[in-house]
Order: sequence, then C-alpha cells, then structure tokens
Amino acid sequence: MTYIGLTQRRLFALILAAWMLTACGGLSKETTDETFAVNAGRDRSMPEQSSISLSAQVSYPSGEVTYRWTAPSSISITQEATTSSAATLTAPAITSETQFTISVTATDASSQTATDTFTLTVTPQNSAPTAVITVDDWPDADPGTYPAGVSITLDGRSSFDGDNTESNAIAKWLWEQTAGSDVTSGLEADQSTLVISTPIADSRQTLTFTLTVTDQEGATNTTSYSITVLSAFETQPQVTVGMDQAVFGGEIILLDGTATSSLQAAYPLSALWTYSGDSEPTIMQATQADAYAIAPMVSATTTLEFYLTVEDSYGNVVTETKRVTVRPFPVRVLNDTGITQQADDTTNGTSQQNAWPGQDAHKGADALASAGVLNKAGRGQAGFDFTKLNVNGDEQDDDVTQFSCVRDNVTGLVWEIKTTDGGLRDQDHLYSWYSTDNNGGAEGSLNGAATQCSLTDCNTEDYIDAINSAGLCGFYDWRLPTHGELLSLVHFGKGSSPRIDTQYFPYTGDGTASALWYWTSLPSADGVSNDAAQNVWAIDFISGVDNFLNKSSAASIRLVRAGR
Repeated sequence: MTYIGLTQRRLFALILAAWMLTACGGLSKETTDETFAVNAGRDRSMPEQSSISLSAQVSYPSGEVTYRWTAPSSISITQEATTSSAATLTAPAITSETQFTISVTATDASSQTATDTFTLTVTPQNSAPTAVITVDDWPDADPGTYPAGVSITLDGRSSFDGDNTESNAIAKWLWEQTAGSDVTSGLEADQSTLVISTPIADSRQTLTFTLTVTDQEGATNTTSYSITVLSAFETQPQVTVGMDQAVFGGEIILLDGTATSSLQAAYPLSALWTYSGDSEPTIMQATQADAYAIAPMVSATTTLEFYLTVEDSYGNVVTETKRVTVRPFPVRVLNDTGITQQADDTTNGTSQQNAWPGQDAHKGADALASAGVLNKAGRGQAGFDFTKLNVNGDEQDDDVTQFSCVRDNVTGLVWEIKTTDGGLRDQDHLYSWYSTDNNGGAEGSLNGAATQCSLTDCNTEDYIDAINSAGLCGFYDWRLPTHGELLSLVHFGKGSSPRIDTQYFPYTGDGTASALWYWTSLPSADGVSNDAAQNVWAIDFISGVDNFLNKSSAASIRLVRAGR
C-alpha cells in the first residue's frame, strides 16, 4: 500500500476545489449586491440639552443625493444643506433616561430612496435649580424698607431650573423665617409666594426669610432675603393727590386726594389743601383729602400747584403736590348741554363726584355757570345765554312776559317764539315738510296727514313765506334751522319736559306728550327712493333725541335767522 503525506493531501484538495469552481463559473460571475442604501450610523448616547453631529453614508447612488433627517418634535435637528448628510442634533431637557428613534432618508438623482434609523439614548444631567426672591419696593421709601402694618408679597416665581425650561420646572417651594418678629405663623409656606403683614412695634427691626426650591429631579437650592420694617412712630401716612390736570378757567379742578394709614393708632388724620401760583382758585372743602376747586378765570395759560398736607396722631407730616394748567376759557360758538348734575355708579345728584372724573358737569360753560363765573350778555339756565326781543327786534328786559323773538348770545341765532292765540305762530299748529329747493330730490307734501294751521297749505315752505311776509321782529330772512342749530336749544339737564328753557321759549308744546317733533332743514339719507330723500331730520323736545320723519308727517316749526 502506498501512503500519501499530509502536504500532498492538502495540495490535492486545493486542486479539486479550483476545478469545481471553474466548472461552475464561480470566478467569472459578479456575486456582490449593488442595491442603493443609506447608513445612519450606530446607536448613540448623549446628555440632555447637548448637541452632536450627524452624518450618513450611501451605497451605489445614481447621481447627486439629498438627505432628510427626522426625529420626534422635542428634538432639534439643524441641516444647512440637503445635498449633504451633515447635520446637528440637540437633545431636549428630560427628567429620566429616554430613547428616541432618529432616521435619515436619502434620495438619489434616479428618485431611488432609502431610509435607515438609529436609537438615540438621552440621559438627564440634573443641576441644582436657582431660588430667587423678589419684593416690590414701597413707594417713597428706601429700597428694602417698609412701613409697619402693611401687606407685602415675597415672590419666588422668578426661581428657575437651568436645565429645564418648562413652566413647572420647580416642583416644591418652602418658605421659612429666620429673623425678626414672627409673621409667618398660620401662613401656607409651600406656595410660590408668601404674603406677610409687617409687624407693628416700638422700634424698627429686620425680618429675614429663606426660600428653598426643589426641581423635578429632586435637586434643591436655598436663598434668603431681608427687609427692614419701620417702627410705628416712623410709619408715615400714605397720601395721593391724583393725576395732574389741564382745565379752562372756571371749570372744576378735581382735588381727588386720599389720606390713609396702615396703623389704626395713627388716626385721626388731618388734611389741608393749599396752592401756589399767580392766580387764585377757589378751593371747596379744603380740609378734606377728597375735595375740588374752581379754576380761576385767566387771560393767559397759568400753572398752579396744589398741596395736600396730611398729619397723623404721631406727628408725621406728608405733603404731596398736584400740578394744574389753567387756560383762558375760549370764546363760545356752541351751546353746552345744560347738564349740571353729576353721576356715581347708581344715581345723579348735585354732589361733587371725584371718583368719576371727566363728567359733562365738570367741563364747559355749564360748569362755569354753576360756579357763578360765567359772563353772560343776557340770561338763561345753566350755560345758556338768551336775550328777549320785542316785535321790532329790540332787546327787552329779562323779566318781560310779552316778547316775539329770542337771540341766542352764544350762537348769534335769532329764534321765533310760539304763541297760544290761534294765530299764525300758535304752538298747536302742525306742518308737513315741503321745499322746492334743497329738498334731497323730493319736494315733500303740501298738506300731510294730521296737519293743522291757519294757512291754506300747512307746510314748512308756506309757513316760512308767511313769517317773512309779516316781517317777524323786523326781519325778513327767516328759515328752517339746520340739525345742529335746532339741537343747540335742547336743555339735556332739565328735569322736566319740554327740554328747553321755557322762560325764553314758552309755548313749545305739551310737556306730557309722548313726543314734540320740530322740523329741521336737513333731508335724511334714510328712506331714499329713486335717489330722492323721502324723510327729513327732526328733533324731539320731550326726549332730546333726533330722528328722521317722512315729509308727509305732521310736526312743529321753529324758524331761525342770522347766526355766526
């Protein structure tokens, strides 16, 4: 028997294997997989709120490749160019170890896409929170110094956790007092704020407080804050004087001051308003903190300073200053409303109401009339200024009862006066609206429903012609008033109807009627038909409101002439 050695056997095996591969074509055929693929990289770990760089590799792309990284919304990924796989990932703040899936999708020029993912493990890296105490300074006191007997708030809401930006980053609060008279007994010490009342004592003292905050991961931090509390004898009254003002001469100046003390033993408080300046205002109720003054009549803009001085029973004196600019009252061209009453939140009355500033009664000619400083050429209620005229247009004494016209010394208008004699100007006569000119496209009605008068046709144009033919008060240019002119006669401050000064405008109509409509010359846009106004504005002297009436309606007339 012939034996083959070990070396010979190995050589034989190699030759046999080569022959088999050749026979099968194994050395000439390509066996590698050439499919387009992307590799996102290995799984990774990182601390919270830190950043890492991302990159991906592709295999067998066709042309240029674009990359898109995606992650849960709490993770921030910044990718400057989609043609590069390079990107930066920033981990979120967390409270416990958390895993996230990060994916990358690659697309080549042949629209082939491939996606791969890796697992990102983010670990919390907790740092201690920061406790912060803030306290608002007391007005007119040194920083950190507070009166006795007042409430102040120690505020810990500015405390924060640097590695957790959520609003609930601070999980626990704990307040403690470490110095001074105890002011925390019975208070809830586990809230974000602590409201204390400063102690009342014979000497000033220092109160010290600590705040310990705990974050969501259990880390803590403590800070302290000290305040100085004045003694009862050092605690001054609190005094305010309201905002600076600007008024016209004769108007009301609101001296809306307040005087209080945090100490019951400091009462009673005495108050006194004084002033300085080149003009002399009239101060009403000068020994009350909540007072008012009548501005002086001035010929040029003048500045006054008002001083409210308050003294408590300890002898502490506080003075606050209010500056008021007084301007000359302007020449009037319009009437005021007649309102002299002032309102609080429930009623109207004659009492001064500083708590509701800027009321009608505080301003204008009515305020001057109430103060007795309004110069008038004639007479009239509130800020109205009228002069009676006789049949020839001459001025009459204020107390005469027989007169034909009235001049409004503010507007310069002259008004007709109604009568009760059944004649042309009788108060009970009613007219439809009619005008051949300036009529809004529709002349109106010659004799509307319910009209009654001493003329053949009861309408505004025929009435105007009749009054001008008669030369009422020696004038021949009578006309219907405009909306604004007629509204200027309404006395909104009058407590009874009709709402007009009946000493100068008697026989206006029945004050118990539901309405007393008087025509104006102004057609209304309401009720236009085929571009023609069917209605006209009118004023109701019962309610003082305006409204539009159809031209065929029956209403009263008060003619006017002249004006500024």
